[in-house]
Amino acid sequence: MDAQSRGQADEIDPADQWVLNPQTGNYELRLDRSAPKPASSRSAGAASSRTAARRGASGAAPATAEVPGQRTRRSARGGNPPGGDGGGRGAQQTAAGRRKRKPRKSGKKKAAMWTGGVLACVLVAGSAFAYYLYDRLNGNLNTVDIGDAGSKGITKDGPVNILLLGTDKRTGAGNEGYGDKGSSGHADTTFLFHVSEDRTNATALSIPRDLITDIPDCPTKQPDGSTKIIKGSQGVRFNESFGVGGRDPGCTMRTIKQMTGVQVDHFMMADFNAVKTLSTAVGGVEICLAKPIKDKESKLDLPAGEQKVAGEDALAFVRNRHGLGNESDLDRIKQQQQFVASMIRQMKEDTLGNPKKMFAVAEAATEALTVDSAIGDIPKLTAMAQELGKIDVKHISFATVPVVDNTDGATVLLDEVKAPQVFSMLQNDISFTEVKKKESAAKSKQAALLKGPRAAASAVRVDVYNGSDTPGAAQKTLNWLQVEKGVLKSTNKSNAPEKTAKTTLEYAPNQADQARKLADLMGLPATALKPGTEEAEGTEAMVLTLGADFKGAGVPITAPAKPPVDKVEADKQVCAQ
Repeated sequence: MDAQSRGQADEIDPADQWVLNPQTGNYELRLDRSAPKPASSRSAGAASSRTAARRGASGAAPATAEVPGQRTRRSARGGNPPGGDGGGRGAQQTAAGRRKRKPRKSGKKKAAMWTGGVLACVLVAGSAFAYYLYDRLNGNLNTVDIGDAGSKGITKDGPVNILLLGTDKRTGAGNEGYGDKGSSGHADTTFLFHVSEDRTNATALSIPRDLITDIPDCPTKQPDGSTKIIKGSQGVRFNESFGVGGRDPGCTMRTIKQMTGVQVDHFMMADFNAVKTLSTAVGGVEICLAKPIKDKESKLDLPAGEQKVAGEDALAFVRNRHGLGNESDLDRIKQQQQFVASMIRQMKEDTLGNPKKMFAVAEAATEALTVDSAIGDIPKLTAMAQELGKIDVKHISFATVPVVDNTDGATVLLDEVKAPQVFSMLQNDISFTEVKKKESAAKSKQAALLKGPRAAASAVRVDVYNGSDTPGAAQKTLNWLQVEKGVLKSTNKSNAPEKTAKTTLEYAPNQADQARKLADLMGLPATALKPGTEEAEGTEAMVLTLGADFKGAGVPITAPAKPPVDKVEADKQVCAQ
């Protein structure tokens, strides 16, 4: 959308009316005589002109894409921002303009998020004119009610996990050569975006679309408010977790949780058009090619070296697999990750300090996005952006779920050794980059439990309960402890009263040395240790309850300190191979 169609009746771009006051560091709305003014009133005429400009010459409202599930499009465009009555808009804008803008030299980093054909922009977080644009941008957003698949709001405590979903729906001009004709799209490109509890780092984990997995039964909200259970599937491609049989993004979230053990809080989704509009809004995305790409199918013709791509070329670039490695989807994922990393750098260095570009990107992003209803308005997205904005770009990493080839040559399977390690790092909030964690007082206290003397293995007394989904886990662990580690004073107590997500070790104060020894032997994290307050008497044993994180007798539960996979860091330029 150009400046004229975005602007007022007199063709003034609203972003151009914001100027930086060097004395205050604020962006302020310039409404004095020195600024260009419309020849007529800014009331009803300007409002109707804006509406007409956005709808186009035909006067038709923009088309709304079909997404499985109960999907609504906000209509705040004709309403008032929170706290406003529709009058005195100039005064409201002036007040918004006085909000303090962080000087660029402060080094505060803000992130943009994209998913393989999809950029889910983090929306002018903390910018001076976010309030001014509320009614305009809020009307762009589409929402889906995913029921209890995610979280209810934006949390400032604990990690945040966001599904970034790019579908292969091919509606829109120029998209006829891509995607699956006639469908609502599938989970074509997927990132699980994990933001650490202390907001020092983030990991974007790509999930291959051709990964064979199980999809659980999925409750989906229907347009009439009822709930329909979509039956699950066993041993199918991951991309079927969305779109097939009416599955909504909540189904993909449930599939990811079942696969990784990570609770997914929210989702952001868009289709092919997002890459074209957003890459154009930022002025093109810088890429680097180790060798030329010339693809007859996508008509992509790019020389080797550094260059910018936008619009159709940007979409062709992230969709292309020809001329890359073995021309597989895994090679394309690497190229997409490099593209996203470049987009993030560009957003931070160039766009976020430029009100005009920020407006264009925010407009394009909100037009492209579909989100869950819990974050389905601008204030909530801005709150999320403020949390994500605390992350330094050099501590944003991209990686891919470790997989191995399937026997059919067309699909892949989870790597049974490496994939659980990667999932464990996310579950335990361990950074994929070298970053000094901000350790809370609670975590410091927990870590202190592992400091101190250890008992001999022969002195450890423990009762083992199975709270996992693995049949016979307690007996297997008992055999391993007794035969391999010499923990002879151990007993199999069979199934725990209920299933548990995490393995725990309960012990009395006078059993602390035994607890530390068992933690060493089994690779238990400090968070698994649950000290009591009363002393143990006589031959009383500790209580070990195996949880869903149990991967097998002798397999450490503690996550690895470093990822067992290659990664791409957002602050580094990498040339696509």
